[in-house]
Formats: sequence, structure tokens, C-alpha cells
Amino acid sequence: MPGAILARELNLRVVDTLCIASYDHDQQGKINILKTVEGDGDGYLLVDDLVDTGGTAKIAKELLPKACFVTIYAKPQAMALAEHFVREFEQDTWIHFPWDIEPSYSEPLVQ
Repeated sequence: MPGAILARELNLRVVDTLCIASYDHDQQGKINILKTVEGDGDGYLLVDDLVDTGGTAKIAKELLPKACFVTIYAKPQAMALAEHFVREFEQDTWIHFPWDIEPSYSEPLVQ
């Protein structure tokens, strides 16, 4: 989601995804590379929502070593992996992103 927003704001027309999973909802487990991209990342902007323990970020940086890695939020254990981030959080803080929360619907109030 952050990558799509940045692409729109920067008027970037070519967007690809590097898909790495290490969480099943709120349980961290084995890191799986689900989809990769070609190249070494030269000229790429690699965007993530959070760098937490650094597991997925390290793999992403190994796959695309020349990419500029940016993230919205960074935690102390892995913030050095990001070239730029917006806000730091304590390591034990759990962050709920809107795109990770189960959607819900509330009936409008009838007046």
C-alpha cells in the first residue's frame, strides 16, 4: 500500500512487487520469498510499511542491493537497514495497519 501511494505521488508508471512473507496474521514464522523481480535494484525505490526485526528487509536488500530502501515506520533492531523512514517506534510496539485489519461494516444510523 505505501508503495502504491508513493508511486502515485511521484508519478511513477512502472511498479513491481517483491513479495516476502514472514508473518501469518500476527505470528512471525519462517521467511518465504513469494515473488522476486529481475535485476539488482539499480534505480529502484524499495518501499515497505515497517522494518521491525529486519528479517525480510535483509533478504530484500540481498535480492536488490542497489535499491534505495525506504519505510514508513522503523524499530530500533533494524532501522539501520532503511535509508529513510518517517517515524521510529519502540521495538515492542505492535502497529495495526489499515490494510491488515479485518474489514467491518456498521449500519448507518437511521434518523
